[in-house]
Amino acid sequence: MKICVLASGSSGNCIFIGSHNERVLIDAGLSARETTRRLEQIGVAVSTISAICLTHEHSDHIAGLATLHQRHGIRLFANSGTIEAVRRDEKMRGLSWNVFSTGAEFQIGDLTFEPFPVSHDAYEPVGFIVKCAGTRTGIVTDIGAPTHLVREHLRHCQALVIEANHDEYLLSGAKRPWVLKQRIAGRQGHLSNAHAAQMIAEIASPALVRVFLCHLSLDCNRPDLALKEVKKALDKAGHKNVQIKLTFAGQISEIWTDEQAQKEN
Repeated sequence: MKICVLASGSSGNCIFIGSHNERVLIDAGLSARETTRRLEQIGVAVSTISAICLTHEHSDHIAGLATLHQRHGIRLFANSGTIEAVRRDEKMRGLSWNVFSTGAEFQIGDLTFEPFPVSHDAYEPVGFIVKCAGTRTGIVTDIGAPTHLVREHLRHCQALVIEANHDEYLLSGAKRPWVLKQRIAGRQGHLSNAHAAQMIAEIASPALVRVFLCHLSLDCNRPDLALKEVKKALDKAGHKNVQIKLTFAGQISEIWTDEQAQKEN
C-alpha cells in the first residue's frame, strides 16, 4: 500500500491510496488540474485513478469531483446521504454513483474499504479503514468528537491520517465570529490537537508506525504545536517509535508505503 496526502486543509482535501493493482483518491477537493499536477509529482497519471471515495459533501472535499469523473471516467463511491447532499448542486446532478452503506465493507480491486460514521456537520460523514494484503490504514479527515466507535475502528492500524485542526488557546483568541468558534470546537466540528493526541495515544498499537496529521488550521494552529502535542501523548503511552508527519494545503505530504512499515518495525 502507498499513501500520499495530496492536499489537506480548508482550501482542499485529497488523499492518494495505491496498491499493486488499484489507485484511488479519498475526496477530490482540489481542481482537476491541480489534482493531476500533484499526482504527477508522485509518479501517478490521473488516467490510472480508478475511483474516488468521498468522506462527505463539503466543498473542500468535492471541488474537482465532477471534472475528474467526466473527463477521466473515474468511478465515484459515496453513501446515500452524501450523494443526496452533493446532488443539491445542479452541476453535480448528472454524475453516476456507486453507493456504499456506512458500516459495510466494499472492494475496489485488491483494496478493501470499511466506512464508519464520524461526528461532523455533514449529511452522512464517514471515515475509512483501508486494507490490503495485511496492511491497515485509518483515515479520519474531519471529526468533531473521538467517539468510542471511531476509536475501535482505528485500532491496530499501521498508518493513520487524522485531523489535528486547532490549538484550543489559539482558537479562543482568533479573530473569528463566536458562532464559528463554537462550531469548530463542538462535537460536530473539528478535532483539536489535544483531543487528536489523546485519541491517537489511546488507540495506538505496536503495529502503528506512521501518523499523518491533517486539516491543520492556518490561523488557529501551528505545525510545531500539533507535532509536540501528539508526540508527547504517544511517548507517554510508550509508543516512542511512531513517526509523526504533517500534511499541507499547498504541497503534497511525504509518501508512505507498507514496505517502510516493515523496515520501521
